[in-house]
Amino acid sequence: MTVELMQEMIEQPQADNKLVNGDRFKPRNDIRNIAIIAHVDHGKTTLVDGMLKQTNVFRSNQQVAERVLDSNDLERERGITILAKNTGIVYHDITINLVDTPGHADFGGEVERVVNMVDGVLLLVDAVEGPMPQTRFVLRQALNKGLKAIVVVNKIDRPSARPNYVVDATFDLFIDLGATDEQADFPVIYTRALEGRAGFTPETLEDDLRPLFETILTHIPPPMVDVDGPTQMLVTTLEYSNYVGKIAIGRLSSGKLRAGQSIMQIMPDGTMKPGKIAQTFMFRDLQRVPVDEVQAGNIVAVAGIPDAGIGDTLADPANPIALPPIMVEEPTVRMTFAVNDSPFAGREGQFLTSRQVYARLQRELESNVAMRVTETDSASEWVVAGRGELHLAILIETMRREGYEFSVSRPEVIFKEDKNGKLLEPIERVYIEVHNDYLGAVSEMFGRRRAVMQGINYGEDGTVYAEYVAPTRGLLGLRQPFLTATRGTGIFHTLFQGYEPLVGEIDMQDRGSLITLEAGTITAYAMAKLQQRGEFIVKPGDEVYAGQIVGENTRPEDMVINVTLAKHLTNFREKPSATTDMMNPPRVLSLDDAIQFLGPNDLLEITPLSMRIRKKILNHDVRQRSMKKGRTAQE
Repeated sequence: MTVELMQEMIEQPQADNKLVNGDRFKPRNDIRNIAIIAHVDHGKTTLVDGMLKQTNVFRSNQQVAERVLDSNDLERERGITILAKNTGIVYHDITINLVDTPGHADFGGEVERVVNMVDGVLLLVDAVEGPMPQTRFVLRQALNKGLKAIVVVNKIDRPSARPNYVVDATFDLFIDLGATDEQADFPVIYTRALEGRAGFTPETLEDDLRPLFETILTHIPPPMVDVDGPTQMLVTTLEYSNYVGKIAIGRLSSGKLRAGQSIMQIMPDGTMKPGKIAQTFMFRDLQRVPVDEVQAGNIVAVAGIPDAGIGDTLADPANPIALPPIMVEEPTVRMTFAVNDSPFAGREGQFLTSRQVYARLQRELESNVAMRVTETDSASEWVVAGRGELHLAILIETMRREGYEFSVSRPEVIFKEDKNGKLLEPIERVYIEVHNDYLGAVSEMFGRRRAVMQGINYGEDGTVYAEYVAPTRGLLGLRQPFLTATRGTGIFHTLFQGYEPLVGEIDMQDRGSLITLEAGTITAYAMAKLQQRGEFIVKPGDEVYAGQIVGENTRPEDMVINVTLAKHLTNFREKPSATTDMMNPPRVLSLDDAIQFLGPNDLLEITPLSMRIRKKILNHDVRQRSMKKGRTAQE
């Protein structure tokens, strides 16, 4: 298709500017709003980099980082997209608003918000792996909204690429998710995102991404808007600026917005509050660009509404009509956040008090719609609920880097009751990929956690692909044992399926903890003597306090040890290296590992510089009496 022919298709009037569907809404042919969805590490953000470069977003001499939209430090470190971000590019005088969405189901709240702003999606799949489990959640949200899709098969240059299989598997996924005939008749583009090349067949790639741009303009419908109607904008994202304060972002469905305009803010519960727009922005390239006026169809940002919330409608005061609020699935996992009360509290953190921690959690609710914060009977504890362990771990790491100091408990699932009072628990569909040599150990592990196998396939290279249905509480803390059982080669993904009746008790405590008896500095002498008791997570020279967990016991029960014991001075001397040479290296825990390490009576102490695992009751004697009372009460 030539550029001239494509331009003619875009510029031709649709239905001679007659009313569409019998109402006032008409297409904005100069705009396309599109979201990019993909599994983690399939090249989604890299493809956006190429689209930005080929539309002259950057200067020729400008130094540009890879994955430029992954601006968050955590996103760059983990190599995943966490926050949905939008940008706008211009191609042949057509504005293409791009929304980069997270690829992990734990951040589904981001996806459920942004699909309200777009008219179509780019589904990016790997030319070898094809559509992956995490793709299902995001794609289901898009199809349920009636959005049209373009399938982009990326990494077509990989040696083991199998594009025909990937396209067939993607079509099966569309059918499985209940796509309409029109949605299932999707165009396919083949790309090498790193090289910025695309084509309509795997063998004939152009030197740029023109085939992709052309397909977006011809296949994705323009937004249907009422330019002259009353103002209507659904707030889907919030940002904050030190200069203009809170910024509300969303798609303007009807009317116009300009600086100084009076609006009516309609909350999801129907409450109305008058307000005034201070400034309006549009997204161009990688920036918010101030403009005098924005018209319906665009994804816009407005400042001047200090208490704007996600799901609010900014409407015309003379004709305030609310748009349907954003519906987000409820969280399934919760943790208790509390003020840090350990002996080392206040050494490293800048924000320590209950007022500061609670204010930060409340601020998170303004933009994180899938999260819930509930107060408890204690003024220094709050229950924070999210979509999964990773969802909560990202919040913990973000607060830690901001200078907060606090403690968190072990994750636990959120139960519900049906109409008959029967207890229900969250169930997830688990997709695993392991080598055949480790299938037995993995099957035993999943069986103990009440998982039921739904299907299994064997690959030609000895890889086994299995599908399970398992309770969420059986999957908490599973990642580390799973990686250990598969020698670090196994892969598993989960997808929330729904609530089902309780499956019964699950015994997941394989090993106990090694707990320090006294406060002090860890000595290599003591660790060398005690290393046969288990695996340490601390090293010589670390400061510890009584009740802190320093390792994992080889047996199921907890063991109290003294890791601060120093060697008695004698006339006998030996090389210092003689002690350390006999020691096993300690296990270094990441934040995710530390959360999974937690037992039911443990806490994770979080500071900007350290992470320590401890018992809720630090005093050994008091802890023993409490455990005895608990056992007596159960009997």
